[in-house]
Amino acid sequence: MGAGIGQQRGAVLEGRGPDGDAMVVVEDVRRTYGSGDTAVHALRGVSFTVRRGELVALKGRSGSGKTTLLNLVGGLDTPDGGRIALDGTELAGLGESGLLELRRDRIGFVFQSFGLIPILTAAENVGVPMRLRRTDPHERDERVRMLLALVGLDDHMEQRPGELSGGQQQRVAIARALANKPALIIADEPTGQLDADTGHAVMELLRAVVRSEGVTAVVATHDAALLDLADRVLELVDGQIVEEH
Repeated sequence: MGAGIGQQRGAVLEGRGPDGDAMVVVEDVRRTYGSGDTAVHALRGVSFTVRRGELVALKGRSGSGKTTLLNLVGGLDTPDGGRIALDGTELAGLGESGLLELRRDRIGFVFQSFGLIPILTAAENVGVPMRLRRTDPHERDERVRMLLALVGLDDHMEQRPGELSGGQQQRVAIARALANKPALIIADEPTGQLDADTGHAVMELLRAVVRSEGVTAVVATHDAALLDLADRVLELVDGQIVEEH
C-alpha cells in the first residue's frame, strides 16, 4: 500500500509562480497512448503553474489534450514523464492509497455529465463525499444545507436529479465537489450540456464559489463566451500550451 498524503514529508514542492504561492505545478508533462506508428501523443511537454485562489480556464479543440491534462492533475492518470505537484505534494510520490486520499480530501471534480446518483436527493448527493469520509452526521447535514444555499438550491434539497433542470443538476454537482472543503476544483466542460445562458450562469457560480470558499479551480471549456470569467486562460493545441493570457 502507498503512503497517505500526510506521510509524504519528502514529497513537498516549494510554492512557485510570481507570488511564490502555487497550488498546481505542472512541469514538462508528457502522455502518450499506444506505441509505434499508432501512438497518440496527447501531451508533449506541458508546463504551467496555477496560484492559490485562481480560476484558470483551459481551452482547446476536441482532442487537444484537455481531458488528459485534467486527469493527470487530478491523479486519475499517470504521466509518462515530467512532474505534477498539488498543494505542495508531488503526485509521483503517492501510492494508490495516497492518490485515493488526495482525490477524496483535496480535489473536487465537476463533469460535463453531472454524475449525480439518480435515486438520491440533491441533499443526499451532496452528502456522499462526506459519508465516504465518515464526517459527523450533524456537521455533514449542516454543510449540505450551507452548500445548497450557496449554489441557490436550498429550496430543492429533497428533489432527485430527474426532477431538476440541467443547470440545477450542475449546481448540485458543484456543491458536491465542495463537500470536503477541497483545495482544488477540476471541472471538465461543466457547461457542455447546457444552453448558453445557463452555461454562463454556471460559470459565474464557479467563479463565485472560488472566491467565497477560497479554493482554486481549473476549468476546461471550448466556449469562448465563458473565458472572460477566468482569471487566466491556457490554450492547448496538439498537446502543447501555445498561448497564455
